[in-house]
Order: sequence, then C-alpha cells, then structure tokens
Amino acid sequence: MTSESNYLVSTDWLEKNLNAPDLRVVDATYYLPVETGNAREEYEQEHIPGAVFFDIDEIKDSESSLPHMLPPPEVFSSKVRRLGLGDGTRIVVYDRKGLMSAPRVWWMFRIFGHRDVHVLDGGLPKWKEENRPLDDHPVLPKERHFTARLDTTRVRSINKILGNIETKREQVVDARSPGRFEGQDPEPWAGRKSGRIPGSYNVPYTDLLDPGSGCLKPPEEVRKRFEEAGVDLACPIVTSCGSGITAAALAMSLEMLGHKDVALYDGSWAEWGLAENVPIETGPLPRDKKRDDHS
Repeated sequence: MTSESNYLVSTDWLEKNLNAPDLRVVDATYYLPVETGNAREEYEQEHIPGAVFFDIDEIKDSESSLPHMLPPPEVFSSKVRRLGLGDGTRIVVYDRKGLMSAPRVWWMFRIFGHRDVHVLDGGLPKWKEENRPLDDHPVLPKERHFTARLDTTRVRSINKILGNIETKREQVVDARSPGRFEGQDPEPWAGRKSGRIPGSYNVPYTDLLDPGSGCLKPPEEVRKRFEEAGVDLACPIVTSCGSGITAAALAMSLEMLGHKDVALYDGSWAEWGLAENVPIETGPLPRDKKRDDHS
C-alpha cells in the first residue's frame, strides 16, 4: 500500500505530516454494546498527538431509535465544526482496533461531501507497535466552517432493500461474521432476530485485513475475497453489517478496487432484525451460489 492514497495513509506518512497546518487527526474508536471498552476514556488516556475524538454514538440522528444513524446535514456540520473539522482540512481517521470503525467516519465525511478524508492503515495498534508518539493532552480545536451536502444516492433505506429483494438490481454484501450471517450466533443488539437479508452475500470485513499488521490486504487479495463470495464486481452493490459500522469498511474497499456503484444500508441488521414482516434467511449459503441476473 502506498504511503498516501485517496483512501489510506500509512503510519509513516502520518507521523511525517502531523504538523501540517491543514491536517486534522480523528480518533473514531467504537465498541459494540457487548464489549467493555470505553472509547472516550481511552482516547483521553492516550491518542495520536492533536487528535480529536469523534463520538459515533453522539454524532447521529437523535430522532431515530436505531443506533448511530446518519444525522441531518445541519447536525453533522454543527458537530464536526466544533471538532475543528471543516472545509479545507485534510482529515485522517483511525481507531483502536486497526480498521473497524474508522471507515464509518471516513464514509460519513464522504457522504456529506468532504472528499479529503483518509483512514490510517493499521490504526492505533500499528502506530503503537512502531513506538510512534502518543499523548494525553486535552485538544482544544479551533472551530471551522463545514459545508455538508448529503449524497442520498449512496444511502439505502429498509424500503429500498425490501424492494431490491424482488428486483435484484443491487447485490447486498454483509460484513458480519459467518455465524451471525447464517443465524447461528446471537446478535449483539438486543431483541434482534438472527439471520440475513435474503439473497445477500457474506464478506466479513475481517477477511479483508492482514492478520499480522491489521492493514488492509493488497487490492488483488481484496478482489479475490469478494469474488470467492460470489459477488459480481461489475454490478451495483449495497453493503450492510450489524449497525452500519463495518459495512463502511466494505464500501471503502470496493471503492479502492474502482467500483463506481456502492451504497450502504445505514440501518443494517439493527433495523432489519427488529422489523416486523421482513423476510429472513438462515443457514449456510450454497458453495456455488452465484447471481447471474444483474444487468
């Protein structure tokens, strides 16, 4: 992976550019409800110098009962400008797991029209392993104006996904673990049924990461993993997961492969698994499952 791309930056690149006047670093760590970590407290104890904390559970649609749904543009703008994240800034996002929730924040900025945003490849684990600088100093950002324009063409609702089951215009690719996808393992979100959206494919986001470094695998290996799952990379794709977090890792990976038609189902299984009168599949997919009805 190059030291800087339209999507990822390396730890070496970030350290060399930490003092650039237009650079802003963002800690986007997030923990599932069943996990015990406290992302904000951990950020306050140690973070990459100058980083601000982006609270995924706070910068959301407060009118929705679903977890961390996309907020209205004016809410997103109001929240991020207070973090010093605005027009003309180059943003680098990282998380404490390597590459789990950082792509969600990358996607949020992109969906609101800010293109100069990147993910730190390998995240904080790689940064710490390489003994790069950390501090616990409070960061007091200077407020900046942020122009938010929501790209609705890249977001899917439950009604769109329901309609797609019949039309099959878009392939739904699920980033959850095989156990959750097949309905064998319980969901971390209380009250949700187990299973998957009918006709969907499974590419666990962890399969796209190098187990040693936590970095994204080379493009040819990422491409191979999607193809092995039966995904046709020449056809439109909607990514999904448990609550719209790791679906963004799939969306970013697909864009890096040059895919031009990728959307994200924001409600994901947190919505689908709670909804009444929606179809659910369980069990393993046939190994030869291919879909040839896309055009």
